[in-house]
Amino acid sequence: MNPALNFCSVCAHAIALRVPPGDNRPRACCDHCGAIHYINPKLVVGTVTTWNDQVLLCRRAIEPRRNYWTLPAGFLEAGEGTGAGALRETDEEAGARIALGPLFTMFDVLHVDQVHLFYRAQLLDLAFAPGEESLEVRLFDEADVPWDELAFRTVSLTLRHFFEDRSRGTFELHSGVIEWSSRTAAIAAAVTAL
Repeated sequence: MNPALNFCSVCAHAIALRVPPGDNRPRACCDHCGAIHYINPKLVVGTVTTWNDQVLLCRRAIEPRRNYWTLPAGFLEAGEGTGAGALRETDEEAGARIALGPLFTMFDVLHVDQVHLFYRAQLLDLAFAPGEESLEVRLFDEADVPWDELAFRTVSLTLRHFFEDRSRGTFELHSGVIEWSSRTAAIAAAVTAL
């Protein structure tokens, strides 16, 4: 059970992990008020924003992976569409005005219960600047992307798909599943040690 769900958010009584009637998997259930608390994945939305042949990256000012480079992205807010969230996150993290394009990648990140969605986008001008969650924002040519300093596997995969598709002259929608690996374990250990 998720440690954050030890008590019911409706009545504050202890909850139990069990399969409720009519369901097929264990849920956080409150036997006092009857509330069932579902744990669903969080959506992370962002953009692969370009200017001519360059891509916009942000150097993170926050954990996890502070000082590493990423695409502008963050958690979707309640009541917000995924495209609107990607626009907002790009503005918040990179101060960038963009024209939003189509959905480009979608990755299920199972070990952290997240789904990452990245849209293609074009910068409208060069008036961008770091937001509160970014130390630096820069445009990179493909040859200059700091591959060993990228914050997340979904960012690396998205950029690789982007450059491959661009070289072929046609863009596709890419999707996949990211599972826990020795690399993600090493990253988690490094972040914990900071």
